[in-house]
Amino acid sequence: MTASSANAGGKRSILLRRPVLAWALCDWANSAFATTIMAGFFPTFFKLYWSAGTDVTESTFRLGLANGVGSFIVALGAPLVGAIADKGGARVRLLALFTVLGAAMTSAMYLVGRGEWQMAVALYVVASLGFWGGNQFYDSLIVDVSEEREFDLVSGYGYALGYLGGGLLFAVNLVMYKSPQSFGLADGAAAVHMSFVTVGVWWLLFTIPAVLFVKETKPAHPRHGWKAALEGWRELTATLSAIRKYRDLTLFLVAYWFYIDGVNTVIKMAIDYGLSLGLESKSLLMALLVTQFVAFPAALAFGWFGGRFGARTGILIAIAVYVCLTFGAYFVGSERDFLVLAIVVGLVQGGIQSLSRSLYGRLVPEGKSGEFFGFYNMMGKFAAVLGPTLTGVVAYATHDPRIGIMSISLLFATGGVLLLRVKSVPGVL
Repeated sequence: MTASSANAGGKRSILLRRPVLAWALCDWANSAFATTIMAGFFPTFFKLYWSAGTDVTESTFRLGLANGVGSFIVALGAPLVGAIADKGGARVRLLALFTVLGAAMTSAMYLVGRGEWQMAVALYVVASLGFWGGNQFYDSLIVDVSEEREFDLVSGYGYALGYLGGGLLFAVNLVMYKSPQSFGLADGAAAVHMSFVTVGVWWLLFTIPAVLFVKETKPAHPRHGWKAALEGWRELTATLSAIRKYRDLTLFLVAYWFYIDGVNTVIKMAIDYGLSLGLESKSLLMALLVTQFVAFPAALAFGWFGGRFGARTGILIAIAVYVCLTFGAYFVGSERDFLVLAIVVGLVQGGIQSLSRSLYGRLVPEGKSGEFFGFYNMMGKFAAVLGPTLTGVVAYATHDPRIGIMSISLLFATGGVLLLRVKSVPGVL
């Protein structure tokens, strides 16, 4: 056996380990919400059905505000909930709890009728809390299912499965939307309503393996109930006062805040942007589907690239591509243009997400993964407050969604400059 074949076999064995596979299936599960709901049907349905008859810039403002409010609520609570989970050894249980919350609220969107945008927003915000809250603990468990040298590969594996799983269900949902009668549904609106239920069921079903097979590292003296909350609060306040000692971790979080803001904004507002330009909704949704299947091998490739050339280098390449994309989006004039941009997004979206997670995992102090991934989650969510809100406000103020989308380039550029200053992690830069 050659050294290269042995290495390839070793990587396959890592990805087939039961805890690793069960952990990665969480991404397969919750990506149904990210793809079908967050990026696909919710913005489309929100503009054309729940906000029917409303000016396109006003509906964009409402959608941006909804995304911003949900993200802000998650951001405020993420570090404290993470610290409590660390003290009580409860990250897997909290993953299950937030999954149930998100899946239930997503399924409940089935009941929201035409023009009821306020109820749609309320359910979406709470479902987003379930999604982002669960992701905090899913992300933090990477340190429990893999070793540091495996982080890039395992993180990329999770995102790759997420794009594949989310893409498969989204493909089914799109077929339902295009041919509702084949599924015994009255029309496209009924198909979209039913898709909310399929996402909820999918999300719950494929999170079960992680709850059963992922074993988190327990604290030496676990605390429960109010004791866990009190000690978690004490540790959080101590960390906030001492976090300056972790220079590179703090610098990375600030950089991540800026550039992931741009990533999240592209994910959440791309369909809305295309609709605002008058593009056909079915073509936009097909472009989103293409993005998922392009992102599947691309995320795996970025995982390999990060292990060989450094996670930071991979992230910087992705940031440069995103800057070019935001300028290119200004000139979109047809469904074909949108499809080309969607393919390019697919090439870098999973990579920038997976390498960010693996690089951060190396910076986290031992025994503080829940708490510190709470900070990671917090920065990501505060970032998701600024981007969608900025895009919506600029589009509303200028009456030109093209200017709104271009403003995102500043966030990517700022994040890239700050990331260049993160230099003290040997072997990963």
